Amino acid sequence: MTFTFHPRGTCSQEMHFRLNEENVIEELEVVGGCSGNLQGIAALLRGMDAREAVGRLKGIHCGMKSTSCPDQVAIALERELDRQASNLEELEKS
Repeated sequence: MTFTFHPRGTCSQEMHFRLNEENVIEELEVVGGCSGNLQGIAALLRGMDAREAVGRLKGIHCGMKSTSCPDQVAIALERELDRQASNLEELEKS
């Protein structure tokens, strides 16, 4: 599954994710932001369970900002996991 996220409060402008059927991160591409750092983060996340990534990245700040690119990655993954769970609940009800 692929999805795109538009972060807020960071230098990055767009994040493209690809998760497999077990919600393992297969690919992350970030447009804008600190290229080298974000490529490094993407490489480290590749093969990691999305839930684990959320736990590791959520709440990281960038300087005086209340968020960061890693925090926005966590927010994007958390929203996608919540969306999937919501869709599953709807399917089970019908």
